[in-house]
Amino acid sequence: MTDPATPAPLRDTQLPGHGGLLLLDSASQYFRAFFGVPDSVRAADGTPVNAVRGFLDTIAVLVTERRPARLVACWDDDWRPAFRVDAIPSYKAHRVATEVPGTTGIEEVPEALLAQVPVIVEVLAALGIARVGCPGYEADDVIGTLVEREAARRRALREAGGGIGASGSRGPAVGPVEVVTGDRDLFQLVDDDVPVRVLYTARGLKKLDVVDVERLAERYGVTSGQAYADMAALRGDPSDGLPGVAGIGEKTAAGLLARYGDLASILRARDEGDPGLSPTQRRRLTEAAGYLDVAPLVVQVARDAPLPAVPDDVPSAPADPAALDALASRWRLRSSVDRVLEAFASVR
Repeated sequence: MTDPATPAPLRDTQLPGHGGLLLLDSASQYFRAFFGVPDSVRAADGTPVNAVRGFLDTIAVLVTERRPARLVACWDDDWRPAFRVDAIPSYKAHRVATEVPGTTGIEEVPEALLAQVPVIVEVLAALGIARVGCPGYEADDVIGTLVEREAARRRALREAGGGIGASGSRGPAVGPVEVVTGDRDLFQLVDDDVPVRVLYTARGLKKLDVVDVERLAERYGVTSGQAYADMAALRGDPSDGLPGVAGIGEKTAAGLLARYGDLASILRARDEGDPGLSPTQRRRLTEAAGYLDVAPLVVQVARDAPLPAVPDDVPSAPADPAALDALASRWRLRSSVDRVLEAFASVR
């Protein structure tokens, strides 16, 4: 997804925090690497490794600059989950390369990138970076679930009197949860109380847009991550095959949310003939009633995917040094691997 706004200067609340949790929307980052790094970057046998190298370099930069204590590469085990397709059949339908009976289809992915994904998986394992996916769920849902679990953990610590240093609580300072993605869908997870913020990479790491609640208000006119999700449901998203409500774009949606508070209240105002809605707005919302009944299920990330618990500390050493050395040699990844290891050492 694209966003034409220029990133705002960082505020104190957006600066890197030590000891936080960094969640990678892995597919968005290796796609970005594949199209951003020249395909002349190849292994000795001529196999392109531009996505692998770019993905590893992204990790090195992020760990060095954001200084997390914990790191998870979140994975698309299912790029087009059935529960979303059942609700809105057009969801990502334009990206289906091959229809396969009994599935939601095979995603259209460049062959040169597809061949590199298993290499990324192997390198992550050898480095010891946690990689988490879940059958039937997208990486967005993995991220949403890990965010929910971390928020619950921090709430429990506060209630127990231990504190974690976030939002003025007692105890040693712990950094934020930071979600790395090029997808605006994940703006719905922004929450200053945890805090959770999104590192939006659409323009690359040098022009990183750090999205918190204030940034949402500045750019989109909404005051919370949930309000962003409600706005996204109203607006729709052609890149994901979501039609939205005809005639209601971001500004109109934000205005309705400012007036009524949330999507459910807007729909209640529609049904009750509230005079705050113009006749045209009421008509459009009524015509889109079927879509609006199911849109939240599709737009909102799952917060309860059945994920395994995995160790997620930034590795102090490679999990499998021999395998990592062999992979670095075979795929000509030595410099990128070394940069990741140096980044890990810098945060210990």
